[in-house]
Amino acid sequence: MVAAIIGGTGIYALDDMKLHRETVKTPYGDVNIERTDQLVFINRHAPDHSVPPHNVNYRAHIKALSQLGVSRICATFAVGSINPEFDLAVPVILNDFIDFSSGRKHTFFETLKDAKGHVDMSVPFCPSLSTALKTEAAKQNLTIRSGGVYASTNGPRFETPAEIRSYRAAGADVVGMTLCPELPLAKEAGMSYAGFAYSINWGAGMTPNIELHTENIDDIKAKMLAVMIGALRNTNDDQCQAAPIL
Repeated sequence: MVAAIIGGTGIYALDDMKLHRETVKTPYGDVNIERTDQLVFINRHAPDHSVPPHNVNYRAHIKALSQLGVSRICATFAVGSINPEFDLAVPVILNDFIDFSSGRKHTFFETLKDAKGHVDMSVPFCPSLSTALKTEAAKQNLTIRSGGVYASTNGPRFETPAEIRSYRAAGADVVGMTLCPELPLAKEAGMSYAGFAYSINWGAGMTPNIELHTENIDDIKAKMLAVMIGALRNTNDDQCQAAPIL
C-alpha cells in the first residue's frame, strides 16, 4: 500500500523524513517526486514555487501517483477565507467544492469506452481519511475546522470583491486556485482524496487590501504535515472506496 501527500503553497518538502528523489515518466510529462517505500511526496508548484496554479500539470501528477500504486492522497492548500466564521490560520478539513476554474486539462477521459467516463462526485472527499485527519489533529493539539466548501478559481490573480461575494452566496467558505482539476482527476484514477486547507488571507473586499497572514504559520504547517502522515499511516486502502465511473 502506497499513499501520497501533495504539498501546496508553503509546503514544499517533508524535512524530517529520509526520502529519495525520483522522476516518473507519464504520457502527460515527467514528474519529480520524493518517496519512501510507503509514502510519495509531490511538490505541486516546484521547489522554488515557479509553477503558477493554472500551469500545474495536474494530469501528469495524478498519473504518476497512479503508476506508483497510490490509492490514498492527502493534499494541502493555502486558501483565502471568505466566510467570516473561518478564522485565519485555522486548518480546514474540506468536505465539498465548487469549480469555477476553466481552460484546464480536467479529465483523463478524452474519449469514452462503452459510454463510461463520468465520475460520481457525490462524496468528493474520502470520509475515512477526513476522520483520520481530525483524529490526528487532536493528537497534535492542532485546532481545526471539520468541514468546509472550497471555491476553485483559475488564478494566479486574486479574486475581485464581487467574485468573493458570489462565491460566498453560492455556499463556499474558502477560495483557492489548485483543487480543481486535481481532485476530480484523482477520483477518475480510482484514488481516495482528503483536502487539508489553511487560510492565509481574507477574501477581497473583506479587508481594504489582501494581506497575507504569517504569524505562527511555520508551526501550523509542521503540525499539518504530521497530521497527514499520521492519517495515512493509520488508514488503509480497504477503508477507502473508489468513486464509481458511470
